Amino acid sequence: MATISKAPHSAMPHQRHADWLELFFDLVFVALAAQLAHSLHGDPSLRDFAIMLALYFPPWWMWINFTVSANLFEDDGARRRLVLLSAMACLAVMAAAIPDVAGERGPLYALGYAGTRFVLLGLWWPATRLSAPVRVPKWRPLSYCLVSGVLWVVSAFTPEPWRYGLWALLIVAEVLLLISVRGLPGQLHKKHLVERVGLFVIIVLGESVLTLITSTDHAWSARAGLTALLGFVLLAALWWSYFDAGVALAEQTLDAAQERQAFLLVRDTAGFLHFFVTASVICIAGGLATTVHEAGHDHLPDGAIIALAGGLAMYYCTLACIALRYRGPARRVVMWAVPSVGIPVLVLLFAQYLSPWLVVLILAAEAIVHVLYAKARARQRPAAGMP
Repeated sequence: MATISKAPHSAMPHQRHADWLELFFDLVFVALAAQLAHSLHGDPSLRDFAIMLALYFPPWWMWINFTVSANLFEDDGARRRLVLLSAMACLAVMAAAIPDVAGERGPLYALGYAGTRFVLLGLWWPATRLSAPVRVPKWRPLSYCLVSGVLWVVSAFTPEPWRYGLWALLIVAEVLLLISVRGLPGQLHKKHLVERVGLFVIIVLGESVLTLITSTDHAWSARAGLTALLGFVLLAALWWSYFDAGVALAEQTLDAAQERQAFLLVRDTAGFLHFFVTASVICIAGGLATTVHEAGHDHLPDGAIIALAGGLAMYYCTLACIALRYRGPARRVVMWAVPSVGIPVLVLLFAQYLSPWLVVLILAAEAIVHVLYAKARARQRPAAGMP
């Protein structure tokens, strides 16, 4: 959402942090991520991966919309609280629909997302008033929220498979409308956005830890315990590298960016690329759960190794794209990206010769080396191209 008008702002805006409502709002994504990760347990097919990504993007897109809206409209009144709580309810409906979205719960998923568009309309509509401190033209929330919401309601009553085609068209239309926007109607609180995206990464990492622990319920053995422990080391290393190097790079880059450039960076890195960062962690969670279950076997099913090693390769590949978007030196990005992506790919290719615990050991070792390399580079020269 944005406008062609420009609101006045102070040169030194006060620093904002995530409030209690935003933290509560994020909790519903724990359930959503769990549902998606569960869909990748066992031996998922390529179709299963495609469905997971397709079902994940609408709620992710909604979260980004609400996060940016909360960033622009700083308010803790009853109206905003009711709006965000209503959005949580809509998201909960979508999460509940995921296990049978191709069956009778498909319309429920569509109605849940339609509800988020109507709720977003309620958040933006006051900004269309002439007296609003941050003003937007009425056609933007009407087209982006109201029309979109109505069409999602229509999709709930559209027969399959046309329903899914309509969902895809509506999401593409929303993305294109955002890409066409030249800027936002107010000044971004940059550190708040970095914090919010980081908290979302914490959510999917936390859900991965939960999945890892609960997977031992049905696979209690020494080898399963070792595999789960190695999985935790892998997730801990991913957390370490992301929040030591990645967050610092984001803050430094956004602090130095002008308002227009900052908007484009947030749009590309937070709105689009972090979809793949968080989706990768969800895939890794699904793969780790299967790895613990299969700890006593000779090798992992093909779908599980794609989720685990393929998910890790996608994770590092996306971080490399983010570093390049932040204008990190290409040579330096390539130095860490090639081995970080290459090792999971090699594990993927030779997984039939590797026992499940050994797969996780290799991936965890690679993640630890990535952390050590990032810390060494930070001591030599801060910043640069090393998320």
